[in-house]
Amino acid sequence: MVTVAASGARAVARCLELSRSPYSDRADRLFRGWLTPAYRATIDRVGEWMAAAGMTVRRDAAINLIGRYEGTRPDAPALVIGSHLDSVRDGGAYDGPLGVMLGIECVAALHADGRRLPFAIEVIGFGDEEGSRFPAAMLGSRAVAGTLHPDAADMADAAGISVDAALREFGSAAATLATARRAPGTMLAYLEAHIEQGPVLEADRLALGTVTGIAAQLRLEVTVTGVAGHAGTVTMPLRRDALAAAARMVSAIEDIACAAASDLVATVGRIEVAPGAANVIAGEVRFTVDIRAGATDRRDRAGTAIGQAMRAIARARSVTLAVATIHDLPPCPCDPRLMDLLDDAVVATGQPSRRLMSGAGHDAMAMVALGPVAMLFIRCAGGISHHPAEHVDPADADSAFAAMRGFIDRLGDEYRDA
Repeated sequence: MVTVAASGARAVARCLELSRSPYSDRADRLFRGWLTPAYRATIDRVGEWMAAAGMTVRRDAAINLIGRYEGTRPDAPALVIGSHLDSVRDGGAYDGPLGVMLGIECVAALHADGRRLPFAIEVIGFGDEEGSRFPAAMLGSRAVAGTLHPDAADMADAAGISVDAALREFGSAAATLATARRAPGTMLAYLEAHIEQGPVLEADRLALGTVTGIAAQLRLEVTVTGVAGHAGTVTMPLRRDALAAAARMVSAIEDIACAAASDLVATVGRIEVAPGAANVIAGEVRFTVDIRAGATDRRDRAGTAIGQAMRAIARARSVTLAVATIHDLPPCPCDPRLMDLLDDAVVATGQPSRRLMSGAGHDAMAMVALGPVAMLFIRCAGGISHHPAEHVDPADADSAFAAMRGFIDRLGDEYRDA
């Protein structure tokens, strides 16, 4: 048997393998939802790679996949390296899995060299970060962090299957979710490698960047209720058209975000119209609003303005408005000490350090509840993500692998000297 050495290129190849059947819930493109048949196949395969890298492998009550490589000090808190294994619909191969694969490669390299750090290393493949099956996101990492709301188990997917029912298919249940929580004091630090999902690194001709923090997020679900009617017989002045009102609201949301002239962004990413017939005036519309900014106050000011604008439009058009909060996540600053270690490790690969903020959400936002976090961004072609065209150069992944190994060694040296 030919033994292939650990590398970033192998991590890329494994991500590509996971982008196809049976690791996708669709035959023609990638979609891997939490607790689906494709997710089961994926954690089985990734678990094999973890075991081959020298780790003991288990699944927690949230069906996160966890591989542990023991250190020389059994009582030491562990370095946790993680990202997510689920995908958006019609997603790309690297968003999430690349961070898990690179973590496995780092442990495989240590195992091949017969090396142990003072602390254990745990690689976690979180089951849900995208929220592509159930209404909320980061369910896997929030379960580990102990911040998952008990009501999360009652959420249902589009087919009406609850989180509890889905967990039972995997031998777990909502009643045991609390056992997925990691004990306080058992995490030394959290490191997440992830594609940038933006064009900054490519524009700067750099493979890697150190993340300074993750933007605050507010996600809303809006329901606009009017009166359905015949498209040919209800005159324009008498209509209470839910879709026409929603269209005005979507336009107002964009106007408010543009007027801020800052890092604030607001997105309506999903809209559903009922009854959805060409000859029927829309009686109900549901849509999501995603608001993000580097600072909570900027995000909240925009959220207030958007709420006021939607209510004014609803009154003017004689429709009713209901707004529910899906999640409200504060900004997540990365740890300054860990950023310095990561900068040094990046420079050692031969490129200058580059720091940048993340507008996208990541599992680090949940894991910060357990300890300091650091993130490494990896260049992706064209800044394209959440799309089948998502691409990472294997050479860039090799650079990320080298930087992560350098970070781990520096953290180990620092821990020994403490």
